[in-house]
Amino acid sequence: MKGLDGKVAIVPGGATKIGAAIVAAFRAAGTKVMAADIATEAGEALVADGIAFRQTDLRDNDQIAGLVQATKDSFGRIDFLVNVACTYLDNGRDSTRAEWLEALDVNIVGSVMLMQAAREELARNRGAIVNFGSISSRVAQTGRWLYPVSKAAILQLTRNQAMDLAPDGIRVNAVSPGWTWSNIMDELTGGDRAKTDRVAAPFHLLGRTGDPEEVAGAVLFLCSDAAGFITGTDIRVDGGYTAMGPERADPAIPLLME
Repeated sequence: MKGLDGKVAIVPGGATKIGAAIVAAFRAAGTKVMAADIATEAGEALVADGIAFRQTDLRDNDQIAGLVQATKDSFGRIDFLVNVACTYLDNGRDSTRAEWLEALDVNIVGSVMLMQAAREELARNRGAIVNFGSISSRVAQTGRWLYPVSKAAILQLTRNQAMDLAPDGIRVNAVSPGWTWSNIMDELTGGDRAKTDRVAAPFHLLGRTGDPEEVAGAVLFLCSDAAGFITGTDIRVDGGYTAMGPERADPAIPLLME
């Protein structure tokens, strides 16, 4: 894809499976990358030619400022922000005020503070921002309040950012993954990808869990020149999850005749 070679991206959450796939895809396209995460060991393992890492907690403005400065010092410019970082902290209806504030701080506010810190560079280079929504932003999910609400807010944030940053030449879009082989899926299943695919199958038209690289492909498209007239939108990389709605991937009528 054109428009990626020689550019520079910051990827908060870059040490996760999805984040690491995005870092790798950018580098393969000629983009230099500053990965940022609270997971220091995993982040440092990414370091290679054209890939740097900085431990960063998005709840801390000083650390965000340090991330932006380190990126400019290392690579000389900033063209893309890809906001992968999030917390899955969620106790549903029993979530405390402190838990609500932490979830919103990590999932929403941190990315806004990063945008503010990098805005001058993004405007100079007519850059792009990719936020991360989720299939969880559009449907009710049992026992989950913080994560779905924060992801729904991100989609509205994306529209507002796209409007107000357009005069700066900055495009803002989002991707909303379906079930994707990610850190949380790995942890919940003890690393059993086949089990994850089996459980995911009825909820996705394509009958499986997505690969991190498939999400990365959508991110790179939105940053590339091919998406030069796209802003304020959301790409659902969800294997047909939201298209299906409540019908599942199996016929329901035969169940009435059993």
